[in-house]
Amino acid sequence: MLKLKFCGAARTVTGSCYLIETDDAKVLVDCGMFQGSKTMSELNYREFPFDPTTVDAMLLTHAHIDHTGVIPKLTKRGFKGKIHCTASTVDLCQIMLPDSGHIQESDVEQLNKRNTKRGLDPVEPIYTLLDAMAALKYFSAVDYETWMSPAKGIRAKFWNAGHLLGSASIEVEIEQASGKPIRILFSGDIGPDNKLLEQDPEAPTAWDYVICESTYGGRDRFERSLEKRREILAAELKDASARGGVLLIPSFAVERTQEVVTDLVYLMDHKLAPEANIFIDSPLANKATAIFRKHAHEFENGADLAKAFASPLVKATETVDESKGLEHFSGFHIIIAASGMCEAGRIRHHLLNHLWQKSTTVLLVGFQAGGSLGSILEQGEKNVRIMGQQVAVAATIRRIEDYSGHADGPELVQWVKERLPIAKNLFLTHGEEEGQLAMIQDLRDVVPQTKIIRPALDETYDLAGDTATLIGSESKPRIDLESVAKPDWNNDTQSLIIDLQEALKKAATDKDRAVIIRRLKRALVGSEESALPAINTARRRPYRARGFDES
Repeated sequence: MLKLKFCGAARTVTGSCYLIETDDAKVLVDCGMFQGSKTMSELNYREFPFDPTTVDAMLLTHAHIDHTGVIPKLTKRGFKGKIHCTASTVDLCQIMLPDSGHIQESDVEQLNKRNTKRGLDPVEPIYTLLDAMAALKYFSAVDYETWMSPAKGIRAKFWNAGHLLGSASIEVEIEQASGKPIRILFSGDIGPDNKLLEQDPEAPTAWDYVICESTYGGRDRFERSLEKRREILAAELKDASARGGVLLIPSFAVERTQEVVTDLVYLMDHKLAPEANIFIDSPLANKATAIFRKHAHEFENGADLAKAFASPLVKATETVDESKGLEHFSGFHIIIAASGMCEAGRIRHHLLNHLWQKSTTVLLVGFQAGGSLGSILEQGEKNVRIMGQQVAVAATIRRIEDYSGHADGPELVQWVKERLPIAKNLFLTHGEEEGQLAMIQDLRDVVPQTKIIRPALDETYDLAGDTATLIGSESKPRIDLESVAKPDWNNDTQSLIIDLQEALKKAATDKDRAVIIRRLKRALVGSEESALPAINTARRRPYRARGFDES
């Protein structure tokens, strides 16, 4: 028997988690947090689609939270096996998982204060700081390109994926009583060409199955050199400076922040962009920077990174009071804060304080999952709600794709070409529907279309035959598959509130406003019989798990 269950990152970018099951063992590959809409994030609260106590081991591709973020929940639920990953991934997880636990505790504490005033029951975080600390004892470092055996009948080898410090594609061989082992490659997240710090991704050829990420499937960012990327960033800095206000950069704290700061300081030192104070408002980013400096010798441009963070222009904030104090700065300055999708962390406070100002610039430097605040801003919405408050968006919203840690469409196709031949099937994961369908078209001359599979969440495939066979799910899917990676009812609710407030503001008289309210009330009363059960269900829903640093 050989089964593969897709417990996450199936037709969505986040929540990476795959379960390998044989007659002798169960091994997880990743155990990540879902991010994006409220519907997706609530999956983090639900029970795993497997029994954690029966899992023998985990193979971990890298440290981003969408690949690691529910590991403390897994160990809390009874997983006792080893978590095998590179030494650099161990180092990063030692700061990222406790930070995740701390943020969840802090957010839930604030929510419970509001719930108490509303007469609602308190809620619990997915896990706590102490849970995250307890999970760290299960981590075990492995070397690149060295065979190891996580469980009976299974061996694995890690290859540099070029995505993040310590990131890996994982080669897995599974013994078969009837013949040669079945060879599977889990891509993890694949890095792009011309990344500032990482080397190009590596992995062998000739597989039975390849599980490949597809985050930027179908999208050609057009290969640009480091110099060209810096030229584009310099133009954005000049424009932001001309507006005279703050430049907000929502950024993943680990590696993305370090890359952006390195380029900012380089441009300023070489008089290629206006000089400004650069505030890193992320305790996690500051801790990660210390790890990156420790591993600077592993990077292609490690010396540039070390020089940048020694610059007097770069200033780190630690405390909440220091973060709040940034609101009082005027003129052109730069604030870099997590999270990269604007779904949690200090960036939301800065957006609340500055989005309404025409002098503000928001520069997006990473992927924005569907339904996230970053995605909504990217789409050009003129009114958004942040932490229960409506904010008019007068700021200029800009985007640079060159900082993505993911290969783009042509690079993904090239990566697949370099893995050929693929004897049985290519699974596309870690991507949304539009990108995956486009990637399938781009692969039409590389892999037969009949060999490409887009697994859905919680689907299980039998891999023991000549080709993968869908054998279904042991239980009802945890989510309506039509809701995966799309804006949900919560996004619609926020939009409705904004539309109502705008309609009331535009109404000519109080009488007109009263008519609008009466019509809305009649609509609510008319659907009361069906609406009330839904409302009661919503009140019982757990707290929304926030997105942290992922890809």
